[in-house]
Amino acid sequence: QVQLVESGGGLVQAGGSLRLSCAASGRTLRSYDLGWFRQAPGKDREFVASIGGSGGSANYADSVKGRFTISRENAKNTVTLQMNSLKPEDTAVYYCNARWRFLTVDNNYWGQGTRVTVSS
Repeated sequence: QVQLVESGGGLVQAGGSLRLSCAASGRTLRSYDLGWFRQAPGKDREFVASIGGSGGSANYADSVKGRFTISRENAKNTVTLQMNSLKPEDTAVYYCNARWRFLTVDNNYWGQGTRVTVSS
């Protein structure tokens, strides 16, 4: 079983930056796709960014391209989301995700979330 724990959320003014981190335990995530999703009040959870396992490329939602950067450190079993030029619309609970799929196996894990509030 994999446990994911996010940290780094908080309150920041528009234009500011935050760095979210997600630490995994229970299994090495070297081969997992790692990602960040977010859920704003009254809205569905949405994709933010992801990075493939073992040197895979990064992908971003259009709304965060050029502002957010996802990175991973396999040796530490961590994934980080650097968020710059934050906007009020970035306010949400951010969730870390780890996923590995092969044939009929779908290992999909979520963290408990960390809240980000961007004031205008």
